Amino acid sequence: MTSPARYSRLSIGLHWLMVLLIIAGYTFILIRGEFPKGSEPRALVKMLHFSIGLTLFALVWVRIAARLAGGPAPAISPAPPAWQQRAGKLAHLALYGFMIGMPIGGALILSFEGEALPFFGLFEIGPLLGANETYAETFEELHEAGGTIGYFLIGLHALAGLYHHYVRRDDTLVRMLP
Repeated sequence: MTSPARYSRLSIGLHWLMVLLIIAGYTFILIRGEFPKGSEPRALVKMLHFSIGLTLFALVWVRIAARLAGGPAPAISPAPPAWQQRAGKLAHLALYGFMIGMPIGGALILSFEGEALPFFGLFEIGPLLGANETYAETFEELHEAGGTIGYFLIGLHALAGLYHHYVRRDDTLVRMLP
């Protein structure tokens, strides 16, 4: 069975939508420090950060289901060495771990702070667990570390795509372009 030359439109659309949402999520959490604690603008950007995290968490499962239902990934032409294929699979697993783990970590922080998880002001979920300041601080440190790791994973992913396109001159990047 041969694989198609490109990913499905659904997979491509989800990929780029999630790129935009991840950028927005990072942006909102970075700019929150520009506003005084307790201010409405700060609360708004935090709510948007949390809401985007929930959206990403839902979309990653749609993306996984679409990927599983869509058959084999499009073959890269010309085929990269086996070690690059293994490294790519490992990097993708790490990215999926990031897209699943970060929203879970964020939800746990809010729960342990005794707060509900907002969704764009439409509704709230939780808190899911009892308040625990020690756990909240621990998960906040883990979440921040995960955010830093995310920068490296995303950067590596983007650089690998550019490397394949401009240095190896294969169709790795083209397979995911709209």
